[in-house]
Amino acid sequence: MFTLLSDGRDEVVPGLTVPAGEKVLGWERKPHGWCLGDACIPAFRAAAAETAAGTDLVAFAGLLGRGVVVDHDERLIAVGDARMISPEEAPEFELDGFRLDGLRGTKVALVFWASWCGCRYDLPAWELLHRELSPDGFSVVSVSLDRNRDDAAPWIEDVTHPALVDTEGAVAEMYGVINVPTVVWIDEEGRVARPQDTMTATDTFREMNGLSSEAATAALRRWVVEGESGLSEQAVREHLRLLTEEERLARLHARLAAWLFRRGRADAARGHARRAAELAPHDVAIRRGLMPLDGVDPFGDGYFRLRAELEASGTPIYRPLPDWAGER
Repeated sequence: MFTLLSDGRDEVVPGLTVPAGEKVLGWERKPHGWCLGDACIPAFRAAAAETAAGTDLVAFAGLLGRGVVVDHDERLIAVGDARMISPEEAPEFELDGFRLDGLRGTKVALVFWASWCGCRYDLPAWELLHRELSPDGFSVVSVSLDRNRDDAAPWIEDVTHPALVDTEGAVAEMYGVINVPTVVWIDEEGRVARPQDTMTATDTFREMNGLSSEAATAALRRWVVEGESGLSEQAVREHLRLLTEEERLARLHARLAAWLFRRGRADAARGHARRAAELAPHDVAIRRGLMPLDGVDPFGDGYFRLRAELEASGTPIYRPLPDWAGER
C-alpha cells in the first residue's frame, strides 16, 4: 500500500499499479480511452501505461504531463499538477471552499504571503485596498504559503477578502511562486494582466527590499479604475515566469517532506527537503517554508544562512518587474 499525495489531498492506493477498472487520478477508463469530464485520452495513447495487471500510475501521470516523485521506503507518491500559469489563462483552482472562477468579471490581485515573511504586516493594507476598490470591480485574494494553517490564522481572522492557506503549495506551484511577497494581477476574463511581481502594500521593509509601495499601489489603482496595467501583452509574455521541470520536482519533494514532518518522520522528511533544495536552491518559498515544520526559526540563523547563500551566488531574493524600477 502507498499513500498518494495529489490534487491537495492524500489517499491510500494499492501500489504503483492501479487495478483494472479503477479510476486513476480521477480519470475513468471507457471503451475509447481514459476520460475526465469532457477531456479524453485515446486508448492508443494510453496503451503504454496499461498492463495486464492494471494501469501504471507513474506512466499515466506522465501522459497527463504531471510530475511524480516516489519514496519506496516510506511508501509515498506525490503527483504534481499539469496546470500552469500562462498569459492567456490564470489557472483555475479551488481552495478552502473558494473557487477563482467565482470572481470572473472582477479584477483580482492574487497576493501570495506567509507568516514567516515580513509581508504579513502588509495584509491590513491589502484589506484596505480591497475595501476601497471593491466598488470598482476588484478583489484581493490572499494566499498564505504556510505549511501549518494555524500559523496563518491570526493574520487573516478579521479580513473580508478571500483569505486562503495553501498548505500543500499547490496554488503556488500553478502560479510559479518561488518567494513571497508575490502578486499576480488577473483581469475580468481570467487572463494574466501582470505576472509574478514582488509587490508591497506598505514600506515597512523598504530599507531591506528597496520597493516602493506608493508606486505599486498607484499602479494597481490605475489598472482597476482605468484598465491600464502598465504592461502590453508581449511584456506579460516576456516577464511571465514558468517553473522548470527541476523546480516542479522540487515542489513534489517539498510536499513529501511536509507530509512526513507532520507525522514525526523527520529523518525521511529532511532527505526530501535536501533534495528539494538541490533541485531548486533559489526557491525560498520551499526552503524557508519548511523550516517551521523542522523546528527551525524562519526568522533566525537558518534564514540568514539561506539569505547569505543566495546573495553569494548572485541569486535575487526579490524579483520586481523592471518597468517600475525607477520608482522603486
